[in-house]
Amino acid sequence: MTIHSALRLTPIALSLLLCHGAARADDLVLQRVLIDGSRASQLGIADSANAGSLTQKQLEMRTVYRPGELLEAAPGLIATQHSGEGKANQFFLRGFNLDHGTDLRTSVDDMPVNQRSHAHGQGWTDLNFLIPELAARMDYRKGPYSARDGDFASAGAASITYANRLTQTTGSASIGQNGFARALLAGSPEAGAGNLLYALEAMHNDGPFTRPDDYRKVNAVLRYSQGYANNGFTVSAMAYRASWNATDQIPQRAVDDGSLGRFDAIDDSDGGQARRYSVSGVWRRTGAEQASKVNAYVIRNQLDLYSNFTYFLNDPVNGDQFSQPDRRVTSGVDATHTWHGHGTGIKADVTVGLQLQNDNIFNGLYNTRRRERLSTTREDHVVESSLGLFAEYQVRWSEKLRSVAGLRADSYRFDVRSSDMTGGAARSRDHQLSPSLNLIFGPWAQTEWYLNAGNGFHSNDARGAVDRAAPAPGLARTRGLEVGMRSELLPKVQSALSLYRLDMASELVYVGDAGNTEAGPASRRTGIELSNYYKPFKWLSLDLDLAFAKARARGAGVAAGEERIAGAVEGVGQFALSVDRGPWSGALRLRYVGARPLVEDNSVRAAGSTTMNGRIGYRLANGLLLEIEGFNLTRRRDSAIAYYYASRLDGESAARDDVHFHPIESRSLRLTLVKKW
Repeated sequence: MTIHSALRLTPIALSLLLCHGAARADDLVLQRVLIDGSRASQLGIADSANAGSLTQKQLEMRTVYRPGELLEAAPGLIATQHSGEGKANQFFLRGFNLDHGTDLRTSVDDMPVNQRSHAHGQGWTDLNFLIPELAARMDYRKGPYSARDGDFASAGAASITYANRLTQTTGSASIGQNGFARALLAGSPEAGAGNLLYALEAMHNDGPFTRPDDYRKVNAVLRYSQGYANNGFTVSAMAYRASWNATDQIPQRAVDDGSLGRFDAIDDSDGGQARRYSVSGVWRRTGAEQASKVNAYVIRNQLDLYSNFTYFLNDPVNGDQFSQPDRRVTSGVDATHTWHGHGTGIKADVTVGLQLQNDNIFNGLYNTRRRERLSTTREDHVVESSLGLFAEYQVRWSEKLRSVAGLRADSYRFDVRSSDMTGGAARSRDHQLSPSLNLIFGPWAQTEWYLNAGNGFHSNDARGAVDRAAPAPGLARTRGLEVGMRSELLPKVQSALSLYRLDMASELVYVGDAGNTEAGPASRRTGIELSNYYKPFKWLSLDLDLAFAKARARGAGVAAGEERIAGAVEGVGQFALSVDRGPWSGALRLRYVGARPLVEDNSVRAAGSTTMNGRIGYRLANGLLLEIEGFNLTRRRDSAIAYYYASRLDGESAARDDVHFHPIESRSLRLTLVKKW
């Protein structure tokens, strides 16, 4: 059975297709499903209360300051920034300060975005190459309950799929305050038996900082596709280049005494350059009895990052700036095959999969002064290889009972050659089995109930895994339990509620003076999440998402009264209103990030922050759209991120412990003109 990529499917028809047809939602990707902007029902489809899928129309309605904020479409997930715009985002989810992506598995077009054994932080997730206008779909799920996800997915996983075809060629031009300018051209003309999609983006942004970010990026996508999303193939090439200055976090004491403004920098030579190039291909075949998918990719990432978080603490003469270059080539192959059982009275799907990835990495840590290298702390050549095998068995036992049982096996090989190793190379291996079970009951009165349990893991930095003096486990196990419900009992309302517990064998701890992470104690997180979507009219929708979490360190090494996990956000919330009526469209989004401890004994805390962003659009004649976007409309002076550690300013006689923060951006407006033809 083939499905035209522009076919209109109602949520009920889509559900019936997935129940009686060829594949699960993971296997059958409909990139051009049009559902009038409303959220598709997940009853009978999702395996948990925390999983969901967003269409292209829903993603278009979001107002994002930076591309990584598109992930905030997943309820409870926060993306922010503590440095220059080209740096990877800082993420929060389920009581985790995820740093730059650890424990949040992210992929774009089936290519992993998380970078293992990175120079700056494990799981580095740089989404600045993302072009939001090409995003046709985003799938998300939280917790280690799927055998398909693997590394970094303990807190959650988000997958963005680009469109194969655009309904119209699109050109847009934007200007805004703080030196913002952006231009985009994208289209997908027919080419032979298929389509050739192209997109070219150029952008500049200074931000509100005294030392302008001068963020410059060029981004390009070229894709050839034949067939349909479930029966066809694509070959894609992507290229991204960027450079920027960075205003890193600053000490609160300097702002309080007036010697430093909120948007000032201490070391105005911080910043970086990034490059990403990739070639990938996806092949799919779907029939009544079987479904297959194979994708392969090669990604080259380059990063030069200059940071100074402690100023003059370690070197009173030259300062504490350090450089973290990272060069890597990541290659991999993912393959899945599903058998569909019919005619036995019980509908069952069996899926097996293979995920093979290799990272060839060159990175280092150097002491620098105004980006000039002074000395070498370490240089490393890391080859990290992994093989993941999984099997998943989905059974519909009756109209009121489904189950999904999975088993995943992962094997990792770490090979490190370091400048500070007297014996040359060091090697280690680690492996893990990760079972999972999902039980789905109902629906009764348009309500389903879920019980989820599973094991997952995150990989640690290879350099720690081979360290003979203080070895860290190569793979840190997580165990999750969750109970939830999803209901559409109330007319035009979709609600989901979940309660979870997640135990982690080794917490990753942020180290302020080094700007990286290291393995820490075990931890437990418990929490509750509530998501609501209300569409009273075709032209109006409202979202309300709330999440609360309790994060505590555990184990013999944790002192009494010091169980808090620094940076673990205790509550987040979002309220959004979207309108699309006649020539007018618009959205208003209120986002709250709660208070959090900055030290383990909870004696120093960061206050919560609240921001409001909005957008108004008007459709003119001849395919023209005029939009105005506004960010931080209420002019809040909150912090985007805060840490507590010791630093020393120029002229200070000794180090001082202090809160160091990065401010949210000041109010700014952007004007965009879009032409479609």
